[in-house]
Amino acid sequence: MAARPSHGGGGGVSRLESELFFLIARFLSAGPCREAAEVLVREIEQHKLLPRRVDWRGAEHERSFAEMVLSHTHLVPEHLLLVVQRLGPLLDREIPPSVPGVCSLLGAGRQSLLRTRKGAGLQHRFNTRVTDGASFLSMAFF
Repeated sequence: MAARPSHGGGGGVSRLESELFFLIARFLSAGPCREAAEVLVREIEQHKLLPRRVDWRGAEHERSFAEMVLSHTHLVPEHLLLVVQRLGPLLDREIPPSVPGVCSLLGAGRQSLLRTRKGAGLQHRFNTRVTDGASFLSMAFF
């Protein structure tokens, strides 16, 4: 009896995270950060983070980045950007921002893409003020 397929990637990541890694690498590969894309693709493959393919028998198989691109020809390199561009207007209709027409992925409070009806938005995980460069670097990269 075959194991129940998870359809996710290896490395303990969810299907959504696997797809996000793929879309980020695709996006980077078409822009000015092609070297970063190459490094990311290598790491994605090394850590087996791509979604697995399931065959007609239900068996899971790992895929390379190139195989993912070939099996998803309907996705342009800018697919992630197109998805993100649609989020702001959809959210604005449901939960209006404090300043209409201003859309940023970096917004906070009522301008945050993570805002809720109850509050201004999700709290930053560090909930501290940045007072020096070392604090900023530790928050930005860790």
